[in-house]
Amino acid sequence: MFTTNVGSTDRLLRIVVGLVLIALVFVGPQTPWGWLGIIPLATGFLRTCPAYSLLGVNTCKAKK
Repeated sequence: MFTTNVGSTDRLLRIVVGLVLIALVFVGPQTPWGWLGIIPLATGFLRTCPAYSLLGVNTCKAKK
């Protein structure tokens, strides 16, 4: 199915950024652009990033 390619630090950062962007819809400038926060939020929760797959990037620690 999906390859896990988002590490724990990357995952935490994506979730925080996603929540902050979505919060901008309700507070602050109240811009609809904040809904773009769904993308990093989803990739953080799913631990997979399609862009990373295309570029061959993997921030997960190597399994031994």
